[in-house]
Amino acid sequence: MSAFAGKADVTQTCADVCFWYKADATPVTVTHCTPARLGVTNSTILDPKCDILSIPDVVLGAGEAMRRREFIAFVGSTAVAWPLSARAEQSAAPVIGFLSSASPQPFENYVAGFRAGLKETGYVDSQNVAIVFRWAEGHYDRLPALAAELVHRNVAVIFASGGPPSALAAKAATVTTPIVFILADPIKLGMVASLNHPGGNSTGVGLFNVAVEAKKLEILHELAPNAMNIGVLVNPRNPNTQTIATELQTAAGALGLQLHIVNAATEGELGEAFTTLVQQQAGALLVAADPFFNDRRAALVALAAQHALPAIYEWREFAAAGGLVSYGTIISDAYRQAGVYAGRILKGEKPADLPVVQPTKFELVINIKTAKALGITVPQTLAVAADEVIE
Repeated sequence: MSAFAGKADVTQTCADVCFWYKADATPVTVTHCTPARLGVTNSTILDPKCDILSIPDVVLGAGEAMRRREFIAFVGSTAVAWPLSARAEQSAAPVIGFLSSASPQPFENYVAGFRAGLKETGYVDSQNVAIVFRWAEGHYDRLPALAAELVHRNVAVIFASGGPPSALAAKAATVTTPIVFILADPIKLGMVASLNHPGGNSTGVGLFNVAVEAKKLEILHELAPNAMNIGVLVNPRNPNTQTIATELQTAAGALGLQLHIVNAATEGELGEAFTTLVQQQAGALLVAADPFFNDRRAALVALAAQHALPAIYEWREFAAAGGLVSYGTIISDAYRQAGVYAGRILKGEKPADLPVVQPTKFELVINIKTAKALGITVPQTLAVAADEVIE
């Protein structure tokens, strides 16, 4: 009879993969697990990677013949005696490092898209692949250390999410680990040699964020034709910011508009930026594409409403959160495509041979409720052209 019979279950865990011992000493491999997620309240945690061993007294029980030292020796010996199939299962499951400049909650829909893409290639998270998440939560200076940590963990693929800061951090951390990215102008950023033949260890999904900004300005001008002073919110830490500003100045000149560019790279600076725009008598606002802004979209939409500023954003999620209008690529689908590429790389394909995917569909989303609150009548041409109208 097993020494565990009738006693608490035992969990051996290392990072995101653990082995859960049932009462009959049968090991079960579980990924991304903790005792609480397994429903195990009285458990023993052994992390051989970190040399941490903690055995609560409740596991052994008062008066039990097996004492702590013998128990530790038993757990150690079982590590050698695990069935080969269990150990094979552990080694066979590849690990993807998910590196993002943003925060988890606002990106839930995007993560779901990435998992959907993986599933298209036969990989299901927590079954035959594990995903290790590292979130910088808008603090771009954390990304180099997070990227280095993923490389140190020897992940099979790094997915660099959240724009140029994540991709550049991953690129600086490794020249061998495959990298899948989602970003605008990967050639200019040095991520790939060309879109059709990336070369190196990186490939992914290219976005047209920079080129789209001029179109966003045109749409905003249609919605608010009397606003001749337009505020532009940019993140100075985004490598594309200068290019975006140049493109917008050219477009504004053609439309006869005056731009007021304000910077924000922290939560506190968002409020300051809106105060500045009010002082400059901006009549409308264009929020440039940036993962930090996407991460703080609820705050941005609330500030625009507070100051009664008609505003246009990059992604549908802004309009869904109450923003007036959005225009850009379907970002959730870009994450799905990135998941497909990650799966193909896990199957043996090389990033150098996978052309950068270029989106072909852009979506215009208008929030009619917000338009009414701002006293804006949406032109019929825009209403007809919209891919989605939120009532």
